[in-house]
Amino acid sequence: MISIINIGMNHQSAPVELRECLSGDKVGPAEILELMRKSEFISECIFISTCNRVETICTATDPDQAEKVIIDLMAQAGTMPVERLRSHMYLHKDMDAVRHIFRVAASLDSMVVGEPQILGQVKEAFRLAAVKERSTGVILNRLMHKTFQVAKRVRTETGISETAVSISYAAVELAKKIFYGLEGRVALLIGAGEMAELAAKHLVCNGITELNIVNRSFERAVELAGSIGGKAALFDEMEEQLVKADIVISSTAATNYIITADMIKNILRKRKNRTLFLIDIAVPRDIEPKVNSLENCFLYDIDDLKEVVNENSTQRMQEALRAERIIEEEVIKFGNWLSTLDVVPTIVLLKEKVEEIRRAELRRSMSQLQGLTGEQIEAIETLTLSMAEKMVNDPILALKNISSRASKDSFIDITKRLFNLDKEKT
Repeated sequence: MISIINIGMNHQSAPVELRECLSGDKVGPAEILELMRKSEFISECIFISTCNRVETICTATDPDQAEKVIIDLMAQAGTMPVERLRSHMYLHKDMDAVRHIFRVAASLDSMVVGEPQILGQVKEAFRLAAVKERSTGVILNRLMHKTFQVAKRVRTETGISETAVSISYAAVELAKKIFYGLEGRVALLIGAGEMAELAAKHLVCNGITELNIVNRSFERAVELAGSIGGKAALFDEMEEQLVKADIVISSTAATNYIITADMIKNILRKRKNRTLFLIDIAVPRDIEPKVNSLENCFLYDIDDLKEVVNENSTQRMQEALRAERIIEEEVIKFGNWLSTLDVVPTIVLLKEKVEEIRRAELRRSMSQLQGLTGEQIEAIETLTLSMAEKMVNDPILALKNISSRASKDSFIDITKRLFNLDKEKT
């Protein structure tokens, strides 16, 4: 029997320093998929890696062995002990795994409930697995298409996305709390991607006095600065910009620290020890954690934003409750479809045997019936087809409608015995 299993870790189960070891910038999803495909215990697989989660969903004939293979692969890829990784991971099987991936795509399992980015990230993970790596099949293809439909239902039938608070918004809210407002303050954005753009807009809306943007692509920095009334600077000017900034928000795609403790030590001297607040919303992190130990320097990472995100969440939780109901409906529907897969081989055998009998008897009878017109022969063909279909219709419906595993196995066995299907197959 095929099982669906989900193994992973997210912002609730693992700290950022552990998640970043397996982030997409450090561990290639394609390499992980290739290694999983080579396992005899894994039939289909998808690997999802975002700033707040790393997980795989797969089908397996032996879920216990598949679990061991996946955790060993992740530990090896992240260069960490298996036991350390295992203690921070979750495991979902069968309908629990289906429910989990529905909740992930619908943004109910996100740090920011209702945020839209996760659906695109799940779609990209599926595209890599299904199109490029060809690591999916009948079950996961069906599951992922249903996942996208569920996410669409949740966004259409609830107001969950309208009440979402983005990570960028949370970062700016944290900055406001630190300074009791942003008027008269100088902010530095490092990076010019989607999260940086959202942070820039929130900073401007909240009255930041000066906003400077540093990015490896100066052209992109100029483009973003022009759209929000900020100023662009070259990446090589970052230290100069850090000297005059009050607030730094960093969100690049760098794989190593772009701001180190030694760099900040030099900057603090030039600032005459004026307080510096840094907010790192990148995964992997942009800023070396040791920075937080320096005097007059305060560093917050993406996990520190949880408290801000959780504030005023009543409305989001009400919409999330409605979304959970939709997900439960869809889990039941998918479970019903999945349960029919067990009986499909028996149904195919039954249909094939009845069709063989029909054709054999029709050939035998037609040799004794001479002088029939084409229309009469067609009518006899239609009559025998109809009779054959009606004969097997009730057994097929009965097979599809049995819900319990034990009853289904028993009914499949009885059907094979009654119609002598095992003998026919051999």
